[in-house]
Amino acid sequence: MKYCRFQLNGSAHYGLVEPGASSSGNNEDNITRLLLQPPQDSDGDVEGLPSRRMDHIPLAQASLLPPVEPSKIVCVGRNYREHAAELGHDVPREPLLFFKPPSSLLPPRATILRPQVSERTDYEGELGVVISRHCSRLSENEDVRPYILGYTCVNDFTARDLQNKDGQWARAKGFDTFCPVGPIVADGLDPWAGVQVETRVNGEVRQSGNTRDFIFALDVVIRYISQIMTLEPGDLIATGTPKGVAPVVAGDVVEVSIPGIGVLRNPVADRP
Repeated sequence: MKYCRFQLNGSAHYGLVEPGASSSGNNEDNITRLLLQPPQDSDGDVEGLPSRRMDHIPLAQASLLPPVEPSKIVCVGRNYREHAAELGHDVPREPLLFFKPPSSLLPPRATILRPQVSERTDYEGELGVVISRHCSRLSENEDVRPYILGYTCVNDFTARDLQNKDGQWARAKGFDTFCPVGPIVADGLDPWAGVQVETRVNGEVRQSGNTRDFIFALDVVIRYISQIMTLEPGDLIATGTPKGVAPVVAGDVVEVSIPGIGVLRNPVADRP
């Protein structure tokens, strides 16, 4: 199952994404059906939602929106040992959590805006997890998979100098445009077996990590969060970034790619 969220005739819609032959004969993803209910209303069965046929739109040509509408975005900090080391931080003994506001969401291809108050802004490519159902106080041995609707690419864009200055991360992580997400949500990935997360800047690979190297596996993360707060359908968890974070400036282009999901591409500019 793959789905996206996109603009059509001036309105936002969710659409089922399927592979198909393009006019050039190559297989490419197409939006094939309009979903008549949000995927987070499906309790995990997106393909069982009511839908209607539509003229196929190549995903590459669609006016994409963030594929999630979360009540909250919960992020895991320092979930790769080498990333903690590159920032000079200790490895946490339990998951380190912080929030990004939903107002920071940004669609694929839209521009990340660097605020004038920051002199260093960094990319952080991550695997995102979309919650499928009400999730609270999971038991230690409870299977978390039924609570996962799918996975997506996330760029946890960060004003690094403000993060170091403030001592807490709300401002550094929370600017408008600082949470690019997309291009789609897909199931069928297995973070426990290993999912490759890669970030490129201007075509050059800067990050290449694998979820096998998480300090805290995804089931540990979800159970831990559920002991603190109730996760609602559609909520987004950003699972942490591998080593290789570095600053970007206006004119750069950041791409986060994950096999089975695709490429989240965003240019960077200075805020006017």
